[in-house]
Amino acid sequence: MSVRVRAAVFPDDLVAVRALVGAYLRQTEAEKAMHGLAVAGAPLPDPYAREVVDPACAFAGMTVLLAETDGAPVGVVVCVDGTDGREVKRLWVDPAVRGTGAGRALLDAVLASSARPVRLTVWRWREPAIRLYRRLGFAEVPSWDDRRDLVCLQLD
Repeated sequence: MSVRVRAAVFPDDLVAVRALVGAYLRQTEAEKAMHGLAVAGAPLPDPYAREVVDPACAFAGMTVLLAETDGAPVGVVVCVDGTDGREVKRLWVDPAVRGTGAGRALLDAVLASSARPVRLTVWRWREPAIRLYRRLGFAEVPSWDDRRDLVCLQLD
């Protein structure tokens, strides 16, 4: 299975980005509820809901990349550039295609075009993702986010 990564184009990719970001946020909220960090079955918090309703507006000025296999979108990454490097804000690959290299392809595309450092946060229980980040050279750094069970990683 070949993976292609490309920049999302709005409005053409609106439906795909909505679906992928929505799946990511719903899964994240469900996992947070299992760990006592959110209320099970609650609607998405407003800032997250806005990302699903209008990702073009919510991610304005950010880099949004899509991973595709056979022309179908299977993953998304959203990054924001700042004066101190780049931060990965969202990274999601459809569970049905995990292990095919789509997540790695998205991260490779981000890293190929990024000033350093590149940083991200990940929930402590997402061990496969943490392993991937560590394989790519990310290291745990002191937290810049006060949410419990969130690991901060950085690649210099």
